[in-house]
Amino acid sequence: MLCQLSINNFAIVRFLELDFKPGMTSITGETGAGKSIAIDALGLCLGNRADASTVRPGASKAEVSARFSLGDVPLAKRWLEDNDLELDQECILRRTINSDGRSRAYINGNPVPLIQLKSLGQLLIGIHGQHAHHAMLKSEHQLTLLDSYANHRLLLEAVSAGYQRCKLIEKELKALQQTQHERIARKQLLQYQVEELNEFALNEGEFEEIEAEHKKLANGTALIQACKSELYILQENEQGSVESQINAGITQAQELESYDPALKSIVNMLNDALIQIQESSSEIERYLDKLELDPEYFEQLEQRLSKLMQLSRKHQVLPCALYEHHQELLTELSSLDSDEDALTQLEEQVNASRESYLAHAKKLSQSRSRYAKELDKKVTQSIHELSMPKGKFCISVTFNEEQISPNGCDSIEFQVSTNPGQPMQAISKVASGGELSRIGLGIQVITAKKVSTPTLIFDEVDVGISGPTAAVVGRMLRSLGDSTQVFCVTHLPQVAGNGHQHMFVNKHSKAGKTETSMVSLDKLQRIEELARLLGGDVITSNTLANAKELLQG
Repeated sequence: MLCQLSINNFAIVRFLELDFKPGMTSITGETGAGKSIAIDALGLCLGNRADASTVRPGASKAEVSARFSLGDVPLAKRWLEDNDLELDQECILRRTINSDGRSRAYINGNPVPLIQLKSLGQLLIGIHGQHAHHAMLKSEHQLTLLDSYANHRLLLEAVSAGYQRCKLIEKELKALQQTQHERIARKQLLQYQVEELNEFALNEGEFEEIEAEHKKLANGTALIQACKSELYILQENEQGSVESQINAGITQAQELESYDPALKSIVNMLNDALIQIQESSSEIERYLDKLELDPEYFEQLEQRLSKLMQLSRKHQVLPCALYEHHQELLTELSSLDSDEDALTQLEEQVNASRESYLAHAKKLSQSRSRYAKELDKKVTQSIHELSMPKGKFCISVTFNEEQISPNGCDSIEFQVSTNPGQPMQAISKVASGGELSRIGLGIQVITAKKVSTPTLIFDEVDVGISGPTAAVVGRMLRSLGDSTQVFCVTHLPQVAGNGHQHMFVNKHSKAGKTETSMVSLDKLQRIEELARLLGGDVITSNTLANAKELLQG
């Protein structure tokens, strides 16, 4: 619960330090005194937007801090633990706003982004404004009220997660489908190209082999003549072959060796040269024996080379790269086949994720229908007490599986009948302003009892209500205060008299400056304030007597 609120230089508040108690606290004051300023200041601690105008004129910055007890708020304690911000059994939220509009937020002394302040604030305080019943006319707000009453947090998380999965898979499927026509056209082209290359069946390195073989056979006659000429030079030249000349050289070297043994190496080298010449001759002879000029084989080779060159030009690659190009086309074709498989799988996944989503959505819808009936009875009873004795309230829940959203497939409509014999119709079409205010207040009080937020603020939610109805409202809020800390800003004595405690807001001017203060009233002061609310400036003994009767605490 909220234990303390400190306000410095905020709007027309110079300094306020307020201690709060459990139960219902009534907040009253003259019109324009600033009854809602404390709530506005508290809103800053809960992450509301701020600007430079909130800083008191002449001050460099405004500062607001709120201290909460967390003994009965397990969700907030868990949130603080998860974010490494815990501090024993309490929590301090602080916000500063500079005169230039810049602000800073703190949780237990740690600077935090504003979104964290908002996230934690929702677990600590719920604020119901005087125009909240107007929001009730919107279908999305009606849905939120029903889900809050039924505590559908886990069901909503499951439905939202299922919705996100559906959308993610559908997005992937749509991206594949959008390129499907391009893939089909590309696949047809690849299939033709791959089939053509498969038929040619070029092996790795075959181009280089064909090119070398073709070059050899194309120059076969020249090769034979050159080889024979080489043999003639090495062995058969009548004027002296290389072999005969080296033999002569060996004979002379051996003669020289007899004169000087140091020349033995010359003899050895010449013998080695002779062996090399003889082996070269033998190799040329073997080559000539194997060399066959087969015209038919040469023609086949030339045709394959011609086809290879033709395919390389057609595919716009170098002949030496045709084999690699073929492999790349095969890989791409396989990839396109994989895309088609992925498309089929994604279609199956879309259907499966949608079925899973609908299962969660139906479960949520069934729970909404069950709690809607429960809420129907309670709100109907509440509006009977609020001077609508013949009124009926009903929540229509319609499930449409074609209408998927993160919140399920339900359409919600609050319906009401204010007079006997009148059919149930949408609340926006039937209820008058006063009736709408009473119905909205009844729903707020009923749903507030079901929400785990430990502190609730009702800011002039009783506008448009008076007399006996106001007394009922007061009793409702007091009853709510027995289990939840309640703050109620009101101008109705019938409501204010039901508070467990009472705070008075006063505005005064001094030295040309205006300040607002808020003080806690004792029993006698409370009676006087209730009398003021009843009778205005003139307070009589009868007014005081009526005020005593209204005072419940």
